[in-house]
Amino acid sequence: MSSNADAREARAVAEEAREKEWTLPSFGKSLFLGDMRLDLIYPQPKAPAADVARSEEFLATLRDFLLENVDPDVIERDGRIPDVVLDGLKKVGALGMKIPQRYGGLGLSQVYYNRALMLVGTWHCSLGVLLSAHQSIGAPQPLLYFGSEEQKEYWLPKLCTQLSAFALTEPGVGSDPAKMTCAAVPTEDGSGYRITGRKLWTTNGTIADIMVVLAKVPRSEGHKGGITAFIVPRDAGIITESRNEFMGMRGIENSLTFYDGVFVPKENVIGKEGAGLKIALTTLNTGRMGIPAQCAATAKWSAKVAREFASARVQWGKPIGQHDEVAQRVGFIAATAFGLEAVVDVTSRQADEKRNDVRIEAALAKLYTTELGWLVSDGLMQVYGGRGYETAASLKARGLRGVPVEQVLRDMRSNRIVEGSTEIMHLLIAREAVDQHLSVAGDLIQEGLPLKDKGKALTQAGRFYGQWYPKLTVGSGQNPSAYREFGPLAAHLRYAERASRKLARSTFYGMARWRAKTEDHGAFLGRLVDIGAELYAICAAVVYARTLAADRPEQAKAIEELADLFCQQSQVRAERLFHDLWHNADSATYAVAQDVLAGRHTWLEEGLLDPSGEGPLVPDSGQR
Repeated sequence: MSSNADAREARAVAEEAREKEWTLPSFGKSLFLGDMRLDLIYPQPKAPAADVARSEEFLATLRDFLLENVDPDVIERDGRIPDVVLDGLKKVGALGMKIPQRYGGLGLSQVYYNRALMLVGTWHCSLGVLLSAHQSIGAPQPLLYFGSEEQKEYWLPKLCTQLSAFALTEPGVGSDPAKMTCAAVPTEDGSGYRITGRKLWTTNGTIADIMVVLAKVPRSEGHKGGITAFIVPRDAGIITESRNEFMGMRGIENSLTFYDGVFVPKENVIGKEGAGLKIALTTLNTGRMGIPAQCAATAKWSAKVAREFASARVQWGKPIGQHDEVAQRVGFIAATAFGLEAVVDVTSRQADEKRNDVRIEAALAKLYTTELGWLVSDGLMQVYGGRGYETAASLKARGLRGVPVEQVLRDMRSNRIVEGSTEIMHLLIAREAVDQHLSVAGDLIQEGLPLKDKGKALTQAGRFYGQWYPKLTVGSGQNPSAYREFGPLAAHLRYAERASRKLARSTFYGMARWRAKTEDHGAFLGRLVDIGAELYAICAAVVYARTLAADRPEQAKAIEELADLFCQQSQVRAERLFHDLWHNADSATYAVAQDVLAGRHTWLEEGLLDPSGEGPLVPDSGQR
């Protein structure tokens, strides 16, 4: 099969699984279309008092358990979460945080689930990863969304005390599910399926009691076929071939697993045959929120540590935090910590309220918090200097406080890759952002479409753009009294409204310029998405500041100042991105990259030794 055919097949599989309907309004979708619907996220909804009290009680229990029973240094040293810790998490109910109470779980809201992840994630990140992999993308979430009532009643109570994992990626298949080789062949007697294949990077995979496995059912008489989701207990015959180890997150149980004709009864199919990829993508929509929560928590911890160290460390006669360059970093860390928490809070409350479609907002939250969170961790390392690069164990051995700055930097780096890399998130969000354009003008930008069909498409597009485009010239952002209820922060909302319309125009210009080849300009699309993320973050910060100030009136001024700084910094980033849309070296960079890949610049590699030796860099799809 040619590479073009491969690409078409991959797009077709992804497009078929993509959720296409928009039955609920979306702040993110409107934002990319130049219509900043602040009413969709403000005022923020409040949880019932009884739920808040119950959730706060659990957080207190969880906090006490961590302080009294979990030594994060032991996890980091041994590279494992002790069995006694996992047993303790089960006993306090941490495995059932998102499982409704009627199935034996705690039934926490997304807001409080995220707060729990923030708590455990800052104690040691592997604890947050374990719980998130179990509940955010593990078995409970797909079952709640797509399982039958019988499946929920049987499996969810078990999952309150039994750990789960989600097996999608394969050794030769990453973000291209069309190439999936793991097969689920129906048995002759019709009682179930036999799964054969391998799954890579399955978090919790070495110790999970239950897995959700994605496998491809061959099309046959009586079987629609396609990628399907199965509930597979470990005792069905799952083999752990290896435990994967990484640069950071040293306590996680991540595996390469092998399925050698593992029998799965037909009752264990989640949803229906062929719906597996849709189940996976839908699960990830809100499931991705676990990572932003932990990134925001790490940013908040970084602000605390930066404040303490930059106040205590004296150089050239004054604390280093009073030197301008260090102060700039401290200010960035503190402001960003506020902004990331705002993004997580606003998105989580939307998810709980279920009034809006939050697929774009959740994706933006994942993208934004992981990218900014990494910059925060890197900035903290620079503030801390040599002591930041030194391990916590080494610091303790010298009689100093063991602040794990280098560990946090290692741990944070993975977030830009897992559950959708930055590049994949750009593509995913960009596809949703241009969805409206494709629905009204998709035929118009296709190459080779008959003239008659293009005429119909032109008429349809003309009606839409004739009404839509004029609205992008004038808006409330040009009214100096708009959003006055937000006080000094109103100016940031006015900027976001103006920039939203500019973003929509830029998207239109790009599609008009490159038409069907727009998808080839990934750097351009990535910048559009990053601008949208900044604008969403600005709106979230202002809205969250307003909510927070109402709850903490004695700190209202301090909250406003931090929100103002974050919005200023965000605006600077957005303006830089707008400039780079049309003034960049993308074409030259791409051309040189292809020359490098073709071996034209191997002269650059002379005079080196490569310690990695020989062997394949990537496996064949079926390779063990």
